[in-house]
Amino acid sequence: MFQGRWSEVGLLTDSLKTARVFSSGQIRKGVLKMINHSKTTMFVGKGGVGKTTCASATALHHALSGVQTLAISTDATPSLSHIFEIADDRKPVRIQESLYFDELGEEEVKGMWDDRFGREVYEVFASLVDIDYEEFVEFMTSVLPGLSEEFMVDYIRELSQKGEYDAVVWDTAPLGQTLTLLQTPALLGKHLKMAPRIYSKMKVGKDSREPILNILRRWERLSAENMDFLRDEVRFCMVTIPEALAVEQLEGIFRELNKYGLRVRQLIINNVVKTEDSEFLLTKAKQQKGYLEVIHDKYSGLPIVELPMFPYELKGLNRLKEVEKILFP
Repeated sequence: MFQGRWSEVGLLTDSLKTARVFSSGQIRKGVLKMINHSKTTMFVGKGGVGKTTCASATALHHALSGVQTLAISTDATPSLSHIFEIADDRKPVRIQESLYFDELGEEEVKGMWDDRFGREVYEVFASLVDIDYEEFVEFMTSVLPGLSEEFMVDYIRELSQKGEYDAVVWDTAPLGQTLTLLQTPALLGKHLKMAPRIYSKMKVGKDSREPILNILRRWERLSAENMDFLRDEVRFCMVTIPEALAVEQLEGIFRELNKYGLRVRQLIINNVVKTEDSEFLLTKAKQQKGYLEVIHDKYSGLPIVELPMFPYELKGLNRLKEVEKILFP
């Protein structure tokens, strides 16, 4: 309706020229470089703020630098294939030299969780209730929260450690699901501290005859390893937008992450109006101004990047390169 009232060329040019990068109140370049040398970068934030776009552009940057890179999504409705404009059911998919992507949807997670943990966990539960294995897997991966998320963390950890890729860029689910994923190792560890009391009377698994407590101790070690991985080896990048709800949620998100010793290393503010050449854009820029000031003031200790509002959909390698140039000036 009002797109005809602005110039796409002018908006893009001004956006590229005026994109601001801040750190502790001072302009800084090269903000999204891997300053802590973490192999895995995880993008988090509420749904619809542009995590997938930022993750895709970051993966592209590493690949253009000659780094063997995998972009991977653990969103239940992944959209990396849409952004990269790739229609290929085979995973991982090669996009170009040094750049690959993979998507873990519900079916993929169910299958890999089944292969990796299903039988062991079934051993414990089958000692308590009479349930077929297929019914058990369906229940565990779709109804009971936590275990499928635990697998996602473990899968990314193993992927990062295998050495097949030099950089792994992790596009996560919307915020609520991501926080559940992050809490899973801690919650599982808390449960397992009490588990021996519950399972001490059950000596062996239903089929393997392995002591139940041995299974539980392996499970507990897994939980600790995954939390250490998130805490020590994953670089968290927060993505937000300059709107009331998003700004209000930031403080709670940071508090939740800090509770588990997980530190955000970068903050990206997406969809910032840079060109005010229509009534709509002028009004939106005025609305954003206060929220931008709050974010920069409250999180001045973090490197902050402002990504401009683009006048077109950001998909395909050429468009992603425009984002990459702003994230990595």
